[in-house]
Amino acid sequence: MGSLLHGGRKRRRASKWFAALAIVLAPLAVAAVAFVALHGRSARGGPSVPVATHAVHHHARVARRHRRRPRPIPAVRLSGVDAFHFRFGKPPRAALLMDVGNGDVLWRLHPFDTMPIASLTKIMTALLVTQRTRPDDRVRISRAALHYRGSGVGVLPVGKRVRLETLMNGLLLVSGNDAAIALAVHVAGSHRRFVHLMNRRARQWGLRCTHFASSDGLEPGNRSCARDLAVLTRMAMATHRITRIVRRSQVSFRFPIKGKRLFLAGHNPLIRADYRGAIGLKTGFTDEAGRCFVGVARRHGRTLAVVLLNSRNPLKHAAKLLNMGFAHP
Repeated sequence: MGSLLHGGRKRRRASKWFAALAIVLAPLAVAAVAFVALHGRSARGGPSVPVATHAVHHHARVARRHRRRPRPIPAVRLSGVDAFHFRFGKPPRAALLMDVGNGDVLWRLHPFDTMPIASLTKIMTALLVTQRTRPDDRVRISRAALHYRGSGVGVLPVGKRVRLETLMNGLLLVSGNDAAIALAVHVAGSHRRFVHLMNRRARQWGLRCTHFASSDGLEPGNRSCARDLAVLTRMAMATHRITRIVRRSQVSFRFPIKGKRLFLAGHNPLIRADYRGAIGLKTGFTDEAGRCFVGVARRHGRTLAVVLLNSRNPLKHAAKLLNMGFAHP
């Protein structure tokens, strides 16, 4: 009996020793399993990565996709004198002619006067959308996009998902306010947050004249000056997704509506008038802002842009300034 009891005490001490050893070795075992899971190879020779790790890597890739390197702010040089003398009979309230390639201002009229800019606002909208999306992204058309005023694509199907780049064409060619709202909500989650992002970018890019109240430009709180719009123009013309749209006179797409096709015809007066070398960019109009226009043309390897704010005749004013600019290298 005594020997049995003695043997029992040895077994109990041994059990305690093994339990203590297990407690010490458990963290090391967990670490070894994690190391093998992350860095080891499976029996088939491929990487053995846990499902949770796939999810982490996926979100990291999405974050990297939307986190771009800060874009250098293009210079717009107003320090020099005008390359030529020119006077309008009935001038716009503000205007500027610029060499898009180097940012040199060739001619200016009140370049820092702040005033309403109407749908020229959509240049900033397009820049932010292209920086944070891909052309084949699908945008769900919410009811908010249908509660718009002014110009629009007009046939956006509520509840359906449409290709993002189709909406970009609607934004830039026909100045669709409904397209602007749909894109803003898609990028930022709400229209209000997108406008906040617009104003934050304006500050980061040194646009001191500029303030935004909406993504479409309809509200009078959207204000800027010719100089700031020249900066946005240089940025837009360096963005391929924008330039390939704004050079078009018209376009059609497959679209989830009756007839299955969406037809868009651009508003650019230079392109509609077949002005030689015209390649963009954007029109705007409200009663308060008047007729606003940024026109871009390219001839003999040289690209010029004209900014007009509250112009009585954007086509006439833009063509005259561009002709003068091309005549003075």
